[in-house]
Amino acid sequence: MFLLDNASRAYDWGSASDIPRFLGQQPDGGPLAEVWMGTHPLGQSTVTRDGDAPVALSDVSGPLPFMLKILAADRPLSLQVHPNMALARAGFAAEEAEGVPLDAPERTYKDASHKPEMAYALTTFDTLVGFRPTAEILRVLHGIDTPLARGLAAELHEAPGFRGIVQLVERLLTVGVGDGEVAAVVEACRELADAGIDVKRAYATAVEVAEFFPDDIGVVISLTLNRLTLQPGEAAFLGAGIIHAHLRGMCLEIMAASDNVLRAGLTTKPLDPVGLVQCLEEGMSRLARVTPEPFGFSTDVFRPGVDEFALAVSQCSKAEPDGTLLPPAPHRIVVCTGGEVELVSSTDQHLKLARGDSVYAGPDDGDIRVLGTGEVAQAYTPDPDLPVGRLVDLVAPFTPR
Repeated sequence: MFLLDNASRAYDWGSASDIPRFLGQQPDGGPLAEVWMGTHPLGQSTVTRDGDAPVALSDVSGPLPFMLKILAADRPLSLQVHPNMALARAGFAAEEAEGVPLDAPERTYKDASHKPEMAYALTTFDTLVGFRPTAEILRVLHGIDTPLARGLAAELHEAPGFRGIVQLVERLLTVGVGDGEVAAVVEACRELADAGIDVKRAYATAVEVAEFFPDDIGVVISLTLNRLTLQPGEAAFLGAGIIHAHLRGMCLEIMAASDNVLRAGLTTKPLDPVGLVQCLEEGMSRLARVTPEPFGFSTDVFRPGVDEFALAVSQCSKAEPDGTLLPPAPHRIVVCTGGEVELVSSTDQHLKLARGDSVYAGPDDGDIRVLGTGEVAQAYTPDPDLPVGRLVDLVAPFTPR
């Protein structure tokens, strides 16, 4: 087993305090948005072997198919979508042929992989994820008495269902709207929310997002998206092709080892609205909470049914005096998310972890048990023969008319 030294990202939407506190460090006053754990070439972890100089984790583990992040947001992330495998491969090959540097700001496809992901809440975590049903969007729009909202409602009446929603979003992103139209929608939403009128938090969300992006068309698009709040210990799965924008909170985010993101608003980063719409046109993946499956006495396994990853969360205590056995896997990343624990491998290696510490364990480490009082989360590639967690739809499936 090897302790990890991980890369971090200081994006402007990050929290100045949440991740430093989680890692037991002093904040430096700037935002800290993400900590990456894995072997992605744009930010892979390092390990130290036998007192030698640090080496890339991939030198020890080989390339891992999954990546684990600690994510902490104080304000909304970009309106974004991740590509499926076919689009990722084609997009990566095209940008490689054009000679776009991998670290260039305008680069969209950083690798040739799709990016399904799952968020496991460490604090109350708010996100916008997936389109609302047509009828719900129409209820939202008909409550807003502005020319833009009335026009959008008329368009959706003419072309309801998923394809109609995508066409509406495409027009907003590519054609745009007139000066002051976003502000008028926001003011109408504020008046409705102040009067205690809302449709599943749509108006309150638009006002909240507009505090940071007052004239961004993403504020209007937010009205079409489901708002989901995860409590600590809950998880949600975002398949490729799901439009989303995290709002605030801290989570563990586990995903296929990819950094492919197509953005269309709520950000200062380069946008690719055409690419985002292309991903949506490929279809809509399932949007769901993930119901965990038990493993042993103290562990919940969140497995959404993709090949690359699962997340096992273990509540360790004196109820298991011999230690909590973690699910077996040839490669795993284990992070302590609370308390103080000790990992013990089959080779009798012992590593003590406090909250925020992370470890890579490989095939030679065998079974791993956890002693102490605390919580650990293990990212790993699951055995394909083991049960998949039940996915609970947040909304009814789309049935285009």
